[in-house]
Amino acid sequence: MKPLVFGGLDGVSTGFAVLAASRPTAVNLFWALDRMRRVWTEAGAAGPAAVAERLLAAAKAVHAEDVAANHALGKHGAALLPDGARVLTHCNAGALATAGHGTALGVVRSAVAAGKRISVIADETRPFLQGARLTAWELQAEGIPVTLITDNMSGHLMAQGEIDAVIVGADRVAANGDVANKIGTYMVAVLARHHGIPFFVAAPLSTIDPAVADGSAIPIEERGPEEVTGFGVEQWAPAGTAVRHPAFDITPAGLVTALVTEAGIVERPDAAAVTALLKAVYRRRPSGSPATA
Repeated sequence: MKPLVFGGLDGVSTGFAVLAASRPTAVNLFWALDRMRRVWTEAGAAGPAAVAERLLAAAKAVHAEDVAANHALGKHGAALLPDGARVLTHCNAGALATAGHGTALGVVRSAVAAGKRISVIADETRPFLQGARLTAWELQAEGIPVTLITDNMSGHLMAQGEIDAVIVGADRVAANGDVANKIGTYMVAVLARHHGIPFFVAAPLSTIDPAVADGSAIPIEERGPEEVTGFGVEQWAPAGTAVRHPAFDITPAGLVTALVTEAGIVERPDAAAVTALLKAVYRRRPSGSPATA
């Protein structure tokens, strides 16, 4: 695959547009792109080398801030997991999906670093198998006990008392606390509520979108059918089968036990609680934070 090359002013604008379209559900993508666009605009006529240097510096700053945020939210979230907890996670919200440490897996890593015996149950996360391919690999590489299950096994394990908590990441959090995350998250949240299991969402402030009142206004990316009908040359569905492939779903705030951010934990998030969190952040950091960008 050839790299995309964009030249001139029109090319740069096209580049921003292409990147923005790559994941419409994830709000922090747009925040990061807007931040880089401002750097590029303010660099003005400094020349290509100077502009590139400033963009690189801004990108490194975003990277460092994300790692710091993940460590901070990981420390907050670790307090929610008791010693010996068996934690179910959905999709990958680890170091591979972030700049480092991770959000949902960052909480697990921080709990383990604090001396807690934590084991993880990773569902495979159909249809792209991020749990099987990424989450299981990350945890195995670090020696954190992990058991892989298919997506349709979680309810059975909850009923058998084999899951103590659920923790997931998020691509966007609405102003009222509704959460957009990988398809299947909503299903897991409903099962957790039925079985009285806490359902935690670990997400940095950059995922909170105060401009979106609730989850109904979050765009849901719909991907091509090929990820559902087969993989590569192996096809398991009959040719011509109609396919729906929404890549994300919305978990209502009422199903979220706590929202874990780098600024602290919001229990039973709703519009008032999310607003209070953001106002507290504004007071501490009046400019330059993801929540205010």
